[in-house]
Amino acid sequence: MQTQTINSVDIKLTPFTQKLSQPLTKKTISVLQINLGKRCNLACTHCHVEAGPKRTEELSKEICEQLIELIHKFPEIKIVDLTGGAPEMNYGFKPLVEAARQAGKQVIVRSNLTIYFVDDFGDLPEYFAKHQVRVVASLPCYLADNVDKMRGSGVFDSSIKALQLLNEVGYGKNPDLILDLVYNPQLPQGEKFSLAPEQTKLEKDYKMFLQEHFNIVFNNLFTITNLPVGRTKMHLERKKLYSSYLQFLESNFNASTVEHLMCRDELSIDYLGNVYDCDFNQMMNLPAKTSNGEALTIGKLLEAGSLDLINEIQTAAYCYGCTAGCGSSCGGALV
Repeated sequence: MQTQTINSVDIKLTPFTQKLSQPLTKKTISVLQINLGKRCNLACTHCHVEAGPKRTEELSKEICEQLIELIHKFPEIKIVDLTGGAPEMNYGFKPLVEAARQAGKQVIVRSNLTIYFVDDFGDLPEYFAKHQVRVVASLPCYLADNVDKMRGSGVFDSSIKALQLLNEVGYGKNPDLILDLVYNPQLPQGEKFSLAPEQTKLEKDYKMFLQEHFNIVFNNLFTITNLPVGRTKMHLERKKLYSSYLQFLESNFNASTVEHLMCRDELSIDYLGNVYDCDFNQMMNLPAKTSNGEALTIGKLLEAGSLDLINEIQTAAYCYGCTAGCGSSCGGALV
């Protein structure tokens, strides 16, 4: 183990690359994850994007057009994963949904659910169903108090109503209308850290509770570790837990997760058109690089006519969050 200096703090942490038996490289790119911007109707305490109602950054018309060209140009892209902020609030959301569906891609929207009750967004459940958008919805716990602590007062009740609306239009029931939920652990208040519970068992608990109390059905539960990025990092630093949390994640490193890391087969693109290996690198401004060390953009991908310009995936200390225990990704546990 070496002492690493991270943000001017000395931490006894093994550099992530030293944990790997070989350099971390890309497989065939099949997922295009697009962060449309930081506009959101919520300001959740654990948000690694630091999105909120006061943020104004969002996709431009020019970048949206480049993204649509990218979607149509590369058949190897199977999934277009739209995130934010609340992706639905940011420019280009519906054009990207419709372009991707026209090109035969699966579309995922990472929804906070409460957006359906904001003016001008009440049509979203029907719109999602019409275009067979896969909804991945944040519900960090099935208990109201825990959700409201993380996401704001009243968010749990709004989320339940939103899930019922999705069920009414066929989500969780029609095999073409997939509804998945996302669990995040509560942010630690002291040095008693824990990883997400076992995903399969927790999914059964969620399904039983939501069916019994609210007559809600859904397809899959994804358990996602809180990575020390964005507001989670700020919280840990305020509590003086940042270094010890990183050490906890390293102590739970699981080498069998590496093969399945989401950064292996995806490109993450921000609202400015910059390319990253994953959403966390995007938030920490760690761009994907070509073999000659140039930062990648959508324009460079289109000019090259190839998605395979990345020599090695950029890594950092927070990568231990994706490789701890059963692993963590935008699709939940890895092993």
